[in-house]
Amino acid sequence: MMNGDDAITIETQCIRRHHKHEPRDNQCTSALVKHIKAPVHLVWSLVRRFDQPQKYKPFVSRCIMQGDLGIGSVREVNVKSGLPATTSTERLEQLDDEEHILGIKIVGGDHRLRNYSSTITVHPEVIDGRPGTMVIESFVVDVPDGNTRDETCYFVEALIRCNLSSLADVSERMAVQGRTDPLNL
Repeated sequence: MMNGDDAITIETQCIRRHHKHEPRDNQCTSALVKHIKAPVHLVWSLVRRFDQPQKYKPFVSRCIMQGDLGIGSVREVNVKSGLPATTSTERLEQLDDEEHILGIKIVGGDHRLRNYSSTITVHPEVIDGRPGTMVIESFVVDVPDGNTRDETCYFVEALIRCNLSSLADVSERMAVQGRTDPLNL
């Protein structure tokens, strides 16, 4: 049985292995961890859908793909009102179904997230004696003029926390329903 220190060690090992951002002087970076009570294959089936982020990201209203679902493909994401943006153009940088790694880079849009890139990894774990998933999302982004590093990290972390919480809700609901295919939202 794993204790809390063991879980932190595994989180740290995964972050060191897969989340290697090298921020420049004008950038901030962070990594967030979410433990989800659903099997890894189910969580990954949602995360890996670069073409359908709205399946679990509550701020995305629509996604239009340019090209197929492969490295280098681009999506245009429409953002729901309430955020200081309406669109984001994002490129798929990494998609590894064996290691469960998704990497994206924002390449345009009407927002202040310049030179933003993120990595999401999905790792199997046992939670309360059942199959679970540890999701780690890390990012690096420029600090906009007029903002501090702390303000920028706090804003991006809040968005990621919301997305990870929604991912957990959707995944856990699917697991309870015994579903193995992504929900049609």
